[in-house]
Parts: sequence; structure tokens; C-alpha cells
Amino acid sequence: MCESKTIWWDGGLWLIDQTCLPGELLPLRIKSVRQLIEAIKTLRVRGAPALGAAGAYGVALAAELSRASNAQEMTIELEIAADMIKASRPTAINLSWGVDRAMRAAALQETAEEIREAALREAEGIAEEDIRINKLIGKNGAKLLDDGDHVLTHCNAGRLACVGWGTALGVIRSAVAAGKQIHVYACETRPLHQGSRLTAWELAHDEIPVTLICDDMSGSLMRKGKIDKVIVGADRITRDAVFNKIGTYSHAVLAKYHKVPFYVAAPLSTFDRLHEEEDIVVEERDAEEICTLAGVRLAPQGIEVYNPAFDATPLELVSGLITEKGVFRPPLMPMV
Repeated sequence: MCESKTIWWDGGLWLIDQTCLPGELLPLRIKSVRQLIEAIKTLRVRGAPALGAAGAYGVALAAELSRASNAQEMTIELEIAADMIKASRPTAINLSWGVDRAMRAAALQETAEEIREAALREAEGIAEEDIRINKLIGKNGAKLLDDGDHVLTHCNAGRLACVGWGTALGVIRSAVAAGKQIHVYACETRPLHQGSRLTAWELAHDEIPVTLICDDMSGSLMRKGKIDKVIVGADRITRDAVFNKIGTYSHAVLAKYHKVPFYVAAPLSTFDRLHEEEDIVVEERDAEEICTLAGVRLAPQGIEVYNPAFDATPLELVSGLITEKGVFRPPLMPMV
């Protein structure tokens, strides 16, 4: 098992099954494109940067499994697989970005074997880039944190959401590595508890002080002056909004009211300069995620449920966008 990575290639495609955490750190071998799609939909692998790598690795996996004897036949197969992978989670832009990068690399080749090699090479390149980029994000963002800060984060934007290191948690890791004392308030992140299951697990593993809170406690903590900064990740950043795990918008509004800086840490691959909030389809997930917990029913049968995976935070609520190219203060945006 590659303990330093969330997703990797070792004679085939492997990933950490995040649905098993915090109980077990379980590597999962992905043996088909359909199994990868199931893993993406069920959040066995999740987080924008990790999904970018997963998309590219999915193309490499499709090429590896293909029995096509020539480039034309293989390209047709890969196009079908690519569309299926991209459709598995429509809101996060990195998934389609990773698929498209691998497909472009494959399209330049003349033989089936060259396509296999090029697709895997591109996927491996994306994975290595991710760690390098995240450390740059961490370095740039660490300058925004002061020694002794109490930082709120929502969902999981750590190494589990990436190939390694992390975006929002990468900033915190970098600040700690620079000698700063940082304490984190991690929101549990209903309904699937990525904050309690994943973020708290990561920070505890790294021995970074962390306090777990319910999602609706952040405003009370801000009012008491217990939160100095908020840092979250992003699944897509359009010209006017940040799409991130549902609940992010509420924290941003509360931070604005209480004059707490609200930062978003994300690589340039998460930026979508072609679209605005109204153009984006927000994924809606199964009602059972809200109605049940560990097999126990929490709501009446047949109750109407609204379960969007993400919400949109207007850029006017964002104090800074932390990227590998520096920190940008809206309305200033990085060139992508």
C-alpha cells in the first residue's frame, strides 16, 4: 500500500477506500471502469484534485483493459469510457479535466500500445503534479496564518481529497511545518461526515490539535471570538462563485458578519472561467444519506428530502483564493 497517496498505479489502479475510514485504512484495487465509476459515486474516492487523478487513471485503466488492436478502435472505446466517467459526478470540474487531459495525450498517438503508454504517463504526471501543486498552495497559504490561530474548516480538503498533502489542510500542514501553533475546528459535515471521519482522522494522525464540532456550531464560536480564520477547499470556482460541500455558504456568511477572514484553497485546475453559478448543475444525492445513519433510520419512510452535495458561495464573501500561483483577492482572479 502506498501510504503517502490516496490514489496510485502499481501494476493496476489502487485507491484508499474512504468509506472505511476512520475504522480502517483499506487499499482497494480497481479492476474495471465500472468499478471506478461506482467508487466515485459512492465517495470511495472523492475531493476535486483526487477526482482529477481518478479521471485520468480511468482513461489509462480503460486503455489497459482494451483488447483493441489499433488506435482507431481503442480511441472509440476510450471516448465511451471517458463520457461515463465524466458523468459520474457533474459538479466537480477536476474529474472532467483529468479525463480530458488523458484523452488529449492518447489522441496524439498512432498505435494502441502507444495510447496505453501515453494515457498512463499523463495520469501519473497529474498525480505527481498534484502533490507538488498542493505544497505550493500550502506554502502560499501558510503566510496567511498566524502563530496561535484557531482555524475552522468544512468537509475534507486534506490529502484524502487529493493525491497527497491537501489544499485547505495542506495550508495548515505547511503552517505547522513552519513552526506555527495552529488549532483546527473541524465541522462534522453532514450527511456523510467527511469532517469527522476524514479531516479529524487526518489531523489526529498528524498530531495537529483538532476539535470536532457540529456544522451549526461555527456561528456561535465566531461570536465568542474563538475562530480566527476559515479555510475550505473547492470543487469548482466559476467567475462568480465557489462550489464546495453543502454548508460552506453558511460558514462564509457567518464569517463575513463576524469579520473573520474566509479563504478558499484550490489549484488552478479547479477554476472554471467559462461559466457562472447559474450554469452549473449541482449534484443531488440519495435521500437515504440523510434519512439513515449506519443502517439506523432517522426519518419517517416516504418523507421528502433535499440532498444537494454542494452549495455556491459568492466570491464577494471570499477574502482570498489560495492557489499555486499565489493568493488572489476577489474580484481579482488568476489567469487559467
